[in-house]
Amino acid sequence: MKLIALLALSTLALTAQQYPPIGPDNSPETQEILRRINNLGPNEVPDLRLKREQNYAKTSSDVEPFGGVKPYKEHFLLQMEYTGPGRSEPEPGPELKSVRIGFIGPIMATVSQATGGKSHEEVLGKKMLQGAQLAIEQANARGGYVKRKIPFELDIVNDNGLWGSTGNEVITMAYKRPAWAILGTIDSANSHIAIRVALKSEVYMMNSGDTDPTFIETNIPWTGRCIGDDRQQGYLLVDYMIRKMGYKRIGIIRASNRYGRFGVREIKDSARRLGRPVAIEMAYKVGGSDFDLQIQRLREANVDAIVHWGDARESALVLNQLRKTGMKQPYFTSDRSVSKEFTEIAGANAEGVISGYPWNPDRKDPHLDEFRKEFIARFKDEPDTYAAHGYDGMNMLLWATNNAGLNRAKIRDLIATRSTPWPGVTGAIPLSSAMDDMGDVFLARFDKDRWTYHSREELQIPRGYIPTRERVSRGLETAAAK
Repeated sequence: MKLIALLALSTLALTAQQYPPIGPDNSPETQEILRRINNLGPNEVPDLRLKREQNYAKTSSDVEPFGGVKPYKEHFLLQMEYTGPGRSEPEPGPELKSVRIGFIGPIMATVSQATGGKSHEEVLGKKMLQGAQLAIEQANARGGYVKRKIPFELDIVNDNGLWGSTGNEVITMAYKRPAWAILGTIDSANSHIAIRVALKSEVYMMNSGDTDPTFIETNIPWTGRCIGDDRQQGYLLVDYMIRKMGYKRIGIIRASNRYGRFGVREIKDSARRLGRPVAIEMAYKVGGSDFDLQIQRLREANVDAIVHWGDARESALVLNQLRKTGMKQPYFTSDRSVSKEFTEIAGANAEGVISGYPWNPDRKDPHLDEFRKEFIARFKDEPDTYAAHGYDGMNMLLWATNNAGLNRAKIRDLIATRSTPWPGVTGAIPLSSAMDDMGDVFLARFDKDRWTYHSREELQIPRGYIPTRERVSRGLETAAAK
């Protein structure tokens, strides 16, 4: 079902302000990028100074693949380039009355065999949509698309969990109801389909909700992500469990979907490379309520720490059943558990639970405070991580559109070649050469009825990372950093 919301006439009272920085950008960096991409012919490719990393995704030396042997080729270090003719496309004529930005996310419940029954991510998608809506409304209160003084329009479609449908929705936003850029989505499998269609139709997609590490490893130059992924959260969890706490036998219980399977992949790989292979991994059907078999296997494996990866409801139910059977092992889980649903179901058992988390909501930042105030005034509820990252992702698209103009390739160029971190309400968002958010991730711990957020530095967790150049200069080909 398609829902089109024109938000130009919002009654939300917003005063003119300098944040978010979505208006004309006169910074030397932005002006230099515009100089390089403007006034090009269809056969000309600009020199955009592609990003190159020395180390992929801040991976610690002792958990890199191949046991320290330098591979023939390392992927994702050099940024992908767009060499097509799109930059020569002229802007539309004066008949254009609004600038459409697409949104695709799970906002309406569906039932399908592909999703394993009833869909389950609507609560996340609705928050992400609200963050995007607030960004659009604020932009329109500040003049909309400033070059023409016309409003931005949010074109909203539901991600119903069917691969073919997701691709069709992107095609609609690319051709039938053209959008200049798209924000979405959350489901990993659908995100993979969506960005492949975006590649063919050449429309930029910003992802603010899918934490699957492989999403960005498609090397598609028409996408980026503004949320810390499960790779980064997994590294931090492993470093805490093994480097700091010294756990020797880690057990995993996870959802049987792609989110659960890929969410724990880096935990398994890193633990194995640190000499502490995961003792057991048990999967359960999404939406289930009985985990007796999985818990029995965890007990038999004699684990000293348990990691859960799945939705908040199942995370809380698993925890309750673990504690009911007398299992008191430390409980670690994914960022989806940092929610009211988890703590309400888990009750007293939530005490001491630790989750990976992509940002610090308690950070002292006047822009975050203002965002929270405006969000509560607009939607009568607190913003969650999906709302905050949706807000940041949409503002990045609005900034690029206002400065690049109505040209999809140039919108893509501005975001892809930006070297300074985006000043988001979720914190600084530095984009890597693979267009992934390489900002800090945190451990969230539930204590005394509230979540608290802790950085690697605060927890004094060593990383075990030696930069590639330093490894080469020191002759460390196989040695693990201690």
